[in-house]
Amino acid sequence: MSWNIVIFNSRQKIYAVEEVDEELLVPIDFNIILEKHFINIIAKENHRKIKGEGYDIDYFVDTEPVSNKVFSLYGEVALFELVRVAKIYDWQIFDMGNEEMLNLEHPEKNGYSNFQSYLQYVLKNTDR
Repeated sequence: MSWNIVIFNSRQKIYAVEEVDEELLVPIDFNIILEKHFINIIAKENHRKIKGEGYDIDYFVDTEPVSNKVFSLYGEVALFELVRVAKIYDWQIFDMGNEEMLNLEHPEKNGYSNFQSYLQYVLKNTDR
């Protein structure tokens, strides 16, 4: 089970996803940028997996530039790797684990513990 985030490329400082001004979203080719920063990308058709030490990051390649992209993370380190790149390009990250925008200066305050609690709950209740 993955922990999901959404990365936005926007000229607007996003404080809540409900307040996103779509006219200020800027489409880009995320895949080209990620290929510059990660050498360990496994490609299979339109699916990509960034394989790192103790983490994986899954995403799908788009056929045209997009302003936001969903990533499935495996391991908390995955988030910190994406934060490193997000800071370079002024991307903003919505953490679906706690349903909040992530503070890139303090990414340790994220929804990973919420995700882990939910995962344990699901695993515990499906073993019956």
